[in-house]
Amino acid sequence: MIVLVLGGTRSGKSEVAERIAGDLSSTVVYVATANVADDGDFAARVARHQARRPDTWTTVETDDLPATLGAISGVALVDSIGTWIAGAADLEADVNGLCRACLERDGDTVLVAEEVGLSIHAPTEVGRRFVDAIGECNRRVADVADRVLLVVAGRTLELEAG
Repeated sequence: MIVLVLGGTRSGKSEVAERIAGDLSSTVVYVATANVADDGDFAARVARHQARRPDTWTTVETDDLPATLGAISGVALVDSIGTWIAGAADLEADVNGLCRACLERDGDTVLVAEEVGLSIHAPTEVGRRFVDAIGECNRRVADVADRVLLVVAGRTLELEAG
């Protein structure tokens, strides 16, 4: 099963994804796409996520998401697609490889992704490129997902297939 959990900043999307992954298995591989917490606020966010993980979960940090998912069996929780795209050279992440890895891997995959563009228009060119890149990635992952959820203000909506 592939589950895509979308939401804005502080919407509760990671907690929803963690519950889903935990319901699928007590042993989960948490795939962290942020390798460097380069400021205090981000480091605090990472620490909060780490504190919520059960001891039975394993954490893997990566910037090569398709290869990492292909090497993991069992339940995998990816947090987050937006961080993975932001870390890619020129925001050019291997979305085809990500979709293929999700479809071919041995185990369920729960992916967390930022749903951007619901508010102000990005004021910079790189911001607009990021919004475009993650929007396109989210659509392509949703196309291969069995379930797509949208988390808004801690509330979850199941989205119908397109």
